[in-house]
Amino acid sequence: MLSFKPKHDYHVSVTQMQYNAASRSFEVSIRIFTDDLEKALSQSHSKQRFVIRDNDQNDRFVEEYIRKSFVLTDSQKKNTPFKYVGKEQEADATWVYLEIPFQGPLNGCKLLNVTLMEVFDDQVNMTNVKFQSEKKTFLFKKGQTSHLL
Repeated sequence: MLSFKPKHDYHVSVTQMQYNAASRSFEVSIRIFTDDLEKALSQSHSKQRFVIRDNDQNDRFVEEYIRKSFVLTDSQKKNTPFKYVGKEQEADATWVYLEIPFQGPLNGCKLLNVTLMEVFDDQVNMTNVKFQSEKKTFLFKKGQTSHLL
């Protein structure tokens, strides 16, 4: 019997959040291993099989998943709505693009990033935030799923 070998030994996503002052919004790109994203979508949809490719019909499933796992709340603890821009393939990864309208200071804002944590206990989501002249990096993992920005 053949044993299943994962395509990679670590479970990590990398997110870039860059503030665009002209549009008053964060431009967000999330890089996720494609096989991990497919597994997460399958688990959240009764084991339905997902194959992520450019120009597939899975955008609504990816958007729904990201809306649950990546949440920015403002200083009044209200979820900040975002626009799902789309996704694109790159070798073994999928890039997911979002735009989050944002005004005001980051003080009191909180970011939740639990992407893939329900699938992998060792999942780490690294998030780089650039706001005006400030740059910060946050690590999200089991036990530390949200950070004050």
